[in-house]
Amino acid sequence: MKQSQLFTKTRKEAPKDEVSRNAELLIRAGYVHKEMAGVYSYLPLGLRVLNKIENIIREEMDAIGGQEVSMTALQDRMLWEKTDRWDDAKVDNWFKTKLKNGNEVGLGFTHEEAITNIMTNHISSYKDLPIYAYQIQTKFRNETRAKSGIMRGREFSMKDLYSFSATQEDLDAFYELAKQAYKNIFERAGIGEITFVTFASGGVFSKYSHEFQTLSDAGEDTIYLSRGKGIAVNKEVLNDEVLNDLGLTRDELEEVHSIETGNIFKLGTRFSAPIGLNYKDENGEQKPVIMGSYGIGPGRLMGTIVESFADDKGIVWPESVAPFKVHLIDLREKEASDALYEKLTDAGIEVLYDDRDQSAGEKFGGSDLLGMPYRVVVSGKTLASGKFEVKVRKTGEVLMLDENELLAYLKR
Repeated sequence: MKQSQLFTKTRKEAPKDEVSRNAELLIRAGYVHKEMAGVYSYLPLGLRVLNKIENIIREEMDAIGGQEVSMTALQDRMLWEKTDRWDDAKVDNWFKTKLKNGNEVGLGFTHEEAITNIMTNHISSYKDLPIYAYQIQTKFRNETRAKSGIMRGREFSMKDLYSFSATQEDLDAFYELAKQAYKNIFERAGIGEITFVTFASGGVFSKYSHEFQTLSDAGEDTIYLSRGKGIAVNKEVLNDEVLNDLGLTRDELEEVHSIETGNIFKLGTRFSAPIGLNYKDENGEQKPVIMGSYGIGPGRLMGTIVESFADDKGIVWPESVAPFKVHLIDLREKEASDALYEKLTDAGIEVLYDDRDQSAGEKFGGSDLLGMPYRVVVSGKTLASGKFEVKVRKTGEVLMLDENELLAYLKR
C-alpha cells in the first residue's frame, strides 16, 4: 500500500485525556480513533492488526473442533432472568435500553445464556454431543473505569467459545485442548514467553479456573509467578492449600503485575439447568448438558502487545500481527523505490510504501512510531553501493543487502 493514499496520518500528541500507553501510541500512529472514554474505532492499519489477531484465534479454535457462529448483541430480558443475571444488583455492568413497545433489552456483555438457549434447539440426545461453538463479536460493558485504552473498553471485540459435553470427563478433556490452543494463540501472537497459565478461582463450578496473564507494568492484576515451572497464581486465591496443590513454595514465587489476556472456565450446569438444556443418555435418562466457557479479547490482546513491546520511539509489532511486514522508505529515488515496491509486492511480501514528499527525519520518525518489523530505505547513497539499508525494528540491527539478498531475507 502506498502511504500517500493512506488517509490516516501520524501525529505528535495523543488526546490530553488519554492516560494509557497503548491508546496514546495507537492514536498517534493512526491505528485507532477515540470516540469517547473506553470506545475506539479501528482505522485501516489498526483493523489489519485486529484481523490478523482474529485469524490466529480462528485457526486455533477451528483446530480443536470449534464452529463459528455470530450471535445478536440485543439480549432478551426473560432469558437472563432465568439465570438470575438480569438484576443490576447481581451484574452491575449491563447496558440496557427499551424497545418502542416498552420491553427492556440488554446489550450483551457475554453470551452464555444466548448460546445455551440456541442449543436447546439442537441438542436432545447424547448423540448430538459434543458441540463447540464460538464467535468473535462486539460486547458492551458499562465499566466504571475506562482508563486502560483498548485493553478495557465499554465496547470491544471478544472471542467467546462455549463447549457442550455429556460428561465431566468429556469437558475435562476438551478443557485441556482449549488450554493448549490458548497457549498456541499467545505464542503465535508474539507474547508466548511472557504469558503464563494462572490459577484463579473456579467459583462454584470447579476448584480452579485458569487465566492467561501477560507480564506488564501496565497490568491491573497482581500474580505470583514461578518462572521455573511456568505457572502463576492470582493474588486473589493465593493460600497454603493452593501452594500445596501446585508443589509450589512461597520462596520461589515472584510478585509481578500482569494483564489478563484470556480465561477459561468449567461452567458445569450453571446455565444448562435453569434454561433447560438437557439430553437423553444411552439409557434414555434426561441429564443436563455440561458446559465450559473460553474467552479472549482480540482488541485487548492487541493493546497488550503494544504495552509489552513498545519503546521510546513507538510501537514494535511482532511479524505475525504487524499490518505490513516492511516499511519501504523512499528518499527521493522514486523510480528505484517504485520498482522495488513492485518486486516486493509481487513476491507476496506485505509492504507499506512511504512515497510521500517528506524529509528523511520525518519519514524515519513516523516509521519508528508505526512499528513495522522491517524498514527498507532507498536513497542515492544505498543505490550507489548497489544495496538497500534494512533496519530491524525490534533489535535496531542494520543490514546492507542487495536486491536478491533482500528478497531472500524478507521471504524467510
